[in-house]
Amino acid sequence: MSKTHSVTWETSTATFTPPTIPYPICPPKAAETPGPTTRAPHSPLTQGCIMSKTPGFTPDTAAGWTLVKASRSGIRGAVAVQGAGQDLPAESTLSMLLQILVPFLLAGLGTVLAGTLLDVVQHWDVFQEITELFILVPSVLGLKGNLEMTLASRLSTAVNMGKMETAREKWSLIIGNLAVKQLQATVLGLFASLMAIVLGWMMEGKMFLSHAVLLCSASIATSFMASLLQGTIMAGLIIGFKKMGVNPDNVATPMAASFGDLITLAFLATFSQWFYTWIELYSYVLYLVDLLFLCLIPLWVVLSSRHPASRILLYTAWEPIITAMVISSLGGIILEKTVTEPNLAGIIVYVPVINGIGGNLVSIQCSRIATYLHSHCLPGEVPGDRKSCYRPCHTFCGPGANHRSAQVLLLLVIPGQLIFLYSVHLMKGGHLLPTAFFIVIFLSAAVIQVFSLLCIADWTVYWLWQKGKDPDSHSIPYLTALGDLLGTALISLGFLLLWSAGERISP
Repeated sequence: MSKTHSVTWETSTATFTPPTIPYPICPPKAAETPGPTTRAPHSPLTQGCIMSKTPGFTPDTAAGWTLVKASRSGIRGAVAVQGAGQDLPAESTLSMLLQILVPFLLAGLGTVLAGTLLDVVQHWDVFQEITELFILVPSVLGLKGNLEMTLASRLSTAVNMGKMETAREKWSLIIGNLAVKQLQATVLGLFASLMAIVLGWMMEGKMFLSHAVLLCSASIATSFMASLLQGTIMAGLIIGFKKMGVNPDNVATPMAASFGDLITLAFLATFSQWFYTWIELYSYVLYLVDLLFLCLIPLWVVLSSRHPASRILLYTAWEPIITAMVISSLGGIILEKTVTEPNLAGIIVYVPVINGIGGNLVSIQCSRIATYLHSHCLPGEVPGDRKSCYRPCHTFCGPGANHRSAQVLLLLVIPGQLIFLYSVHLMKGGHLLPTAFFIVIFLSAAVIQVFSLLCIADWTVYWLWQKGKDPDSHSIPYLTALGDLLGTALISLGFLLLWSAGERISP
């Protein structure tokens, strides 16, 4: 609901009253009134700000928010943000669909190419000899959700909130975020390889030192190089989209994933094969590779510390991405067990497709809801209709733009997956002809996956916001990792049903 508010802005140097402006605002929680205004504790994010003592409102959650005094129904309190006064441009369902469709199709093509590539490299010597690489595949591909999509979501929100208007603000924010991302890529690459080593040892009962070193080197090198390349491209695309008048929330996250799987998988396969050829005669090279990337960590810490927003990420962004990595590793176990079963080997070409599309669609919804909350609500506060128990109808039924986007995203699943299945068949990447039974099984798995993810996303983003956590950095890693696990489990179950029904799955 929009009301007219008289707003007095206060800074450390001047006080001025702009004209009366209308803006929507989330109501305070029942039986709560904003506490007396007080100057924020010392924080680079809140210097010179006035903030409320309302529960759930902390300096850590105030990133990018310009706090002001306002008069509402005679109650004085700190109310709001650079968000609460900034209405987002209206967009029609058709405009939304057209903006989402092109990057969605590009992302789908990228996952098809990634699946085709994975179908080829699974027969390489290194993948045959070191099967733990299959455990590593979902984790490394999951970096797309952990890093690339969160970067795209953060920068999209920053652009929509007007935080990148000047060249200095723009480059400071971009460099800080890219530095954090390189740090996270290095640490997560190492963590993913350690997870693959431990899980492989638990299942096989043994692990050769040379294999462990190769997994570490290949994972770190892949994560670092893929993250650097994709992050640089993504920052440029988001700035370009805004100049073209396209909402980055609709296109940035699927564009981040469009060829992310293909690039990451190509790096993983190439580095793994190279290191495998050196492992006997030049094993010290693998240790030097690990040492080189680890020695760069202090540089990324220094660069990311120079911007307040990225400095906060150094401390707050680890929990979701590490948790997501563990979830993706569980999907890797399922993939390894399925791929090593000769009767189910044909599954591998379809795993990146179903996982990639599900992650792409849910990331769009997460990014849109996060931007809405940043622009309309105080940290810790949610609209009144979101304070009751969650119901699935909240996700798809309603007049709001995010309800319409959920409907559009769900409706894209079946026609999109049909196009991608046909593309796989044309590229001869799959071992299974698309029979009617197979198509029904595959589409059922895809619809269940995306429907579940959209419902979970709708609850998760609001819950994270209510807990004072930035959904741009927290929601996408959780949901893309869950999408990988759900997609791998559902497609594996589907192939088991096909095999039980006598369908030909592998040559």
